[in-house]
Amino acid sequence: MQLSPADHSVAEWQVAMEALILIAETGGPTMLARISVIRALNRHVAIVYNPDLKMPHWGKRRLRRDQ
Repeated sequence: MQLSPADHSVAEWQVAMEALILIAETGGPTMLARISVIRALNRHVAIVYNPDLKMPHWGKRRLRRDQ
């Protein structure tokens, strides 16, 4: 895979490339490289918190005044 010069200098891609080299040379942890490549690919994706999707805790105790 070939990166453009602008992407080559981005910090996320630098970490991903360093992790891949670490695995190739020393047999380091492959999960580290996988995570860093996925983070580099998704660096423009913003995770937005939506409180409406939060599921209630079904075992939560209720106060007597709320019954």
